[in-house]
Amino acid sequence: EDHLIIYGRSLGSGFATKLASDNNPRYLILDAPYFNFKKVIERFLPILPVRLVLRYHLRSDQWLPNVRCHTYIIHGTKDRLIPFRHSVALQQKNPNKTTLIRIEGGGHNNLPSFDEYHNFIRDILKY
Repeated sequence: EDHLIIYGRSLGSGFATKLASDNNPRYLILDAPYFNFKKVIERFLPILPVRLVLRYHLRSDQWLPNVRCHTYIIHGTKDRLIPFRHSVALQQKNPNKTTLIRIEGGGHNNLPSFDEYHNFIRDILKY
């Protein structure tokens, strides 16, 4: 397992965090993750009871403290779908093993258009 890198983007970040918490990968990389998916749903569908919409409560905030490998979080400061503050709060769940990479001006779907994004991915894959 220690040669595997788990990557999750947006909705996939919850699944990736759960997978990493149950295993021992080399790294976990989260791209534009959410803190707690229930909160994302409540933001967009405030009048609908979340229990009717979600079958699984994807709780990155509960799983990240159980991740034993180093976690890298990449998030754009201008993300309007999942605000940057989700990543700041998520980092605090496992601060000694989590690095937050802030992409200034990045949105939710355009991070690969930033040089910093590619530089980070390249640097991680070197190890």
